[in-house]
Amino acid sequence: MNSPEIPLWEAIDAIRETDDRYHRQAYAFVVAALGVTVQGLPAERLNEPERRHLSGSELLEGIGSLARREFGALAATVFREWGVLSNEDVGNIVFQLVETGQLSARPQDSIDDFRHAPEILDVLEGRAVGRPPPEHNPSGPST
Repeated sequence: MNSPEIPLWEAIDAIRETDDRYHRQAYAFVVAALGVTVQGLPAERLNEPERRHLSGSELLEGIGSLARREFGALAATVFREWGVLSNEDVGNIVFQLVETGQLSARPQDSIDDFRHAPEILDVLEGRAVGRPPPEHNPSGPST
């Protein structure tokens, strides 16, 4: 993440002045999930900035995991209330935060990075097929 020039909530409010599709809390939750997900990386990956960067799929996985932990069975309902209905919505939030300097991205990062993972609402409702969330994977993430 970059050192933001303006506080997170001010950046969120500035974004929402021109695009109010997503609730304020959705932005803060994405930032929190990014932090939790990065902190859960293995030490050898965490210590290397290039390897510490999360892919869209990894961030979505972390968001799903934190949402289930924080909101339980109501996670999908909360996301719908926030206007976050798809992976593309998560990607939009991320790139809006990048534009305000709250998050950083590599030149090759794009919204397409969020399209190659199970849909967030499917994950939150238990309909997604794929590997279990990181906290349920006894072998841990691979590097």
